[in-house]
Amino acid sequence: MTSIAKERFLALDVFRGMTVCFMIIVNTPGSGATPYSPLLHASWHGFTPTDLVFPSFLFAVGNAMSFSMQKFKNLPDSQVLAKIFKRAILIFLIGYLMYWFPFFRTNEEGHLALSPISDTRIMGVLQRIALCYLFASLLIRFFSTRIVIIISVFLLSLYWILLLLFGNPVDPLSMTGNAGLYLDKFLFGDSHLYHGEGIAFDPEGVLSTIPAIVNVIAGYYTGRFIQKKGQGFETIAKLLLVGALFIFIALCWHMVFPINKKLWTSSFVLLTSGLDMILLPALIYITAIRFPGRYAWTDFFTVFGKNPLAIYVLSEILFISFYLIEVDKGVSLYQYINTNFFQVITPGAFGSLLFAIFFMLACWCVGWFLNKRKIYIRV
Repeated sequence: MTSIAKERFLALDVFRGMTVCFMIIVNTPGSGATPYSPLLHASWHGFTPTDLVFPSFLFAVGNAMSFSMQKFKNLPDSQVLAKIFKRAILIFLIGYLMYWFPFFRTNEEGHLALSPISDTRIMGVLQRIALCYLFASLLIRFFSTRIVIIISVFLLSLYWILLLLFGNPVDPLSMTGNAGLYLDKFLFGDSHLYHGEGIAFDPEGVLSTIPAIVNVIAGYYTGRFIQKKGQGFETIAKLLLVGALFIFIALCWHMVFPINKKLWTSSFVLLTSGLDMILLPALIYITAIRFPGRYAWTDFFTVFGKNPLAIYVLSEILFISFYLIEVDKGVSLYQYINTNFFQVITPGAFGSLLFAIFFMLACWCVGWFLNKRKIYIRV
């Protein structure tokens, strides 16, 4: 039993590690060239490999919950709720502070002043993880499996209906006319939203967090199924079939409710959950059945997988710092490194990718140090 648990955790660590690894690569492209198209998110409707990264992280959160929630089984509700809310609040706060970083800026008089929170983005990646973890945990704690599945179907259907009812009648699924944008503007105002799309629009907004909860729930029940049924061929085959079924339903739904990462459509949830239900069993097959005991190749990814939150936050803060540090007037350290090194050695998209890989490896080195010292940062 100990051996099985170890291998199961190995597959989970590798899965999480791969997710964090590729999340860093796609989030930190080099300047001076457009990255390769698979390393970009779909511009609107559609799907690229990059679009799988974030939902896979949510799926991994759910999978890890399938182990941690078992420890809460015999604890009183008050104690469990305190743990769940504490973790969700901490993750949300870390995400918010990350967007507020570096907390100070130079004012018009040239003096250092506290950055105004009036322009700080409220929602984001970690904030979505926190909210999805919170609501998924509450549903799983207080409802039966059957009820949770019914609620999941309801959430996916409800989100579709809300977008159609309250979005722009002309095009309710457009970036400027979707109900999620209207709600975020009402709750937070333009200044607290993401502006990376050229307008105030948050791909991790409040309304689109509703269907994202199902990614976590799917990860949880995948983990529970593996724990109950073991790691045999039958288990893996059943997960592959369910994953294929999810993908089939997603592609059918796509015809009326397009797959869209930035809107986090319900068809996108089913597609990504289905793909994750194929990827995780594949890793279990490799680590526990096909090559048991041969873990040298997995070590690289487990470094990320054992400290996923810490390494992700490090990568974001480090990348922001590269932008803020000026080596010349109007030239950031980020631009300087890319212009004078990566774009000189390998101009174009490959130079952009090379920078992202080197940046990811720098974060990996920190993770390796933490792992070597057996330092695992949990919240």
